[in-house]
Amino acid sequence: MTQFVKAVLFDLDGTLVDTAADFVRIIGKMSSENNWQAPSAADIREQVSAGASAMVKMMLQQNGQSEISEEQLLDFRQQFLDDYETDICVDSCLFDGLDELLTVLEEKGVPWGIVTNKPRYLTEQLLEIMALDERCSVLVCPDDVSRTKPDPEPMYMALEKLSIPRGAAGCVLYVGDHRRDIDAGNAAGMQTVLAAYGYIPPEDQRNLKKWGADYIVDEPQQLGKLLLSSGNFEYI
Repeated sequence: MTQFVKAVLFDLDGTLVDTAADFVRIIGKMSSENNWQAPSAADIREQVSAGASAMVKMMLQQNGQSEISEEQLLDFRQQFLDDYETDICVDSCLFDGLDELLTVLEEKGVPWGIVTNKPRYLTEQLLEIMALDERCSVLVCPDDVSRTKPDPEPMYMALEKLSIPRGAAGCVLYVGDHRRDIDAGNAAGMQTVLAAYGYIPPEDQRNLKKWGADYIVDEPQQLGKLLLSSGNFEYI
């Protein structure tokens, strides 16, 4: 049965933009400064969706720093964020095929936006450098809400900003690569798409169907095929 779509929303890191290479670079820099061995790029990539603290903690634990205090962890995390803000978009890019997908949505007059747990000051800087800021119809960050994903509050805020009533949430698609994305989208009554190509640890890859997404795509290019070529959706 054809599903009607009023808007398409994306998570940011690991779903719309492949930011992992910049995090790998920064963790490598911090490791080198402390004469530590940097975690592998694959290991860092798997921790991106868990946030800066998870990546920093992995670096510390790998180098025998398991007894580090909370204050020291916060100091390393702040250094990580400062370094990231300084060079936020050296290697980051849209996943393959997603620029074309966004262009088609824009040509169809379908608003697309971002609901992310990435802080607004970093998100806005990244989108501006990538020339996505003026294309994006709505942006919701953790700074904007009292409860972040997996709570549906950010999803409801996106609907409000798009002037879509909550009763029509089923006409909105939300695409994400973390269980909290799918939980938040489902809780808000949206149709959810799991980006299985994103930053998902191997132990979670085996249970993706249990997350409850309406659709699962294994490659970025499949997202465009699902949304534009399958005949499942009609954009209104």
